[in-house]
Amino acid sequence: MHGTMPLILEVDPALVGQPAKPPAAVPLHQDDKERRGGLPFGPFDPLHHRTLETGLRSWVEQQTGLKLGYVEQLYTFGDRGRRTEEGSNSPHEVSIGYLALTRLYRDRDDSAAEERSDLQAPVGGRWHSWYRYFPWEDWREARPALLDSQILPALQQWAKGASDDGNKGLSPKQRLRLSFGLDGAVWDEERVLDRYELLYEAGLVEEHYRDRGLSPSTAEGLLFGQPLQMDHRRILATAISRMRAKLKYRPVVFELMPGSFTLTELQSTVEAISGRRLHKQNFRRLVEQAELVEPTGASATATGGRPAKLFRFRRSVMAERPAPGLRLGSSGSSGGV
Repeated sequence: MHGTMPLILEVDPALVGQPAKPPAAVPLHQDDKERRGGLPFGPFDPLHHRTLETGLRSWVEQQTGLKLGYVEQLYTFGDRGRRTEEGSNSPHEVSIGYLALTRLYRDRDDSAAEERSDLQAPVGGRWHSWYRYFPWEDWREARPALLDSQILPALQQWAKGASDDGNKGLSPKQRLRLSFGLDGAVWDEERVLDRYELLYEAGLVEEHYRDRGLSPSTAEGLLFGQPLQMDHRRILATAISRMRAKLKYRPVVFELMPGSFTLTELQSTVEAISGRRLHKQNFRRLVEQAELVEPTGASATATGGRPAKLFRFRRSVMAERPAPGLRLGSSGSSGGV
């Protein structure tokens, strides 16, 4: 008869905000001997919190000093190896991942804050761009060079010998083609998690070895992206995928914007989330057609040029139609619009 292992239920938010260089997650340095960053997390205590979301909001504020805005439950993460080892009798941790947004901004005349690339979170931690963990996802300047020079050759070599376990529905080669936009397929910016999972299976990220109780030094080739504790990078990949998808049918981007903003600031935030460079006039036409914003009547003077009109989110659009988002369309092979 098999023994049972006690479980600890945690909630883990992929916390997203807009500091000087959006977007960002907020890795906190937990009690980890390797000093790896990790998403804020804590146990669900039903004696003190009526719902999971109530608990989430409470201890995130305790850990980071930040108040959450929009939150959305993502998935349950409980694979063996995320903290305990096989054969261990210690409690196994199962986490419920969340996408959690918080509004961060400085006064418009605080130029010093705008020049800082990393902002200190109010209570511990530091804001970092999520592309530190997924550098292959950032197409804002160009197609990332490491895709063609390092990542794709390694994945193609792995796919040649990888066996099909029958649980994925597609072969490794088919998944590689669809996830990375090869052989006529289109790069889909929403497939962040699919791409990470392929890199994980191929042994191209540190977590592949750590989850198996192996040293990353046993890897035969390069490892890509900065690792996080446990499976926090998988949680973050899930959150980025969800955020990129929701841009197109929900006005979630405005949860990250200040009360008033320029269209250039809005475009920069959308580009940072989607990982794509957008054509200025096409983006403004898209925003105008979607009727998501309205002018405030004021202008921003600290733009480095002539004053730029300030806008705000037109909240009444939520009652006018069911899916008020920014339909950016396909990114194609170049990552642009």
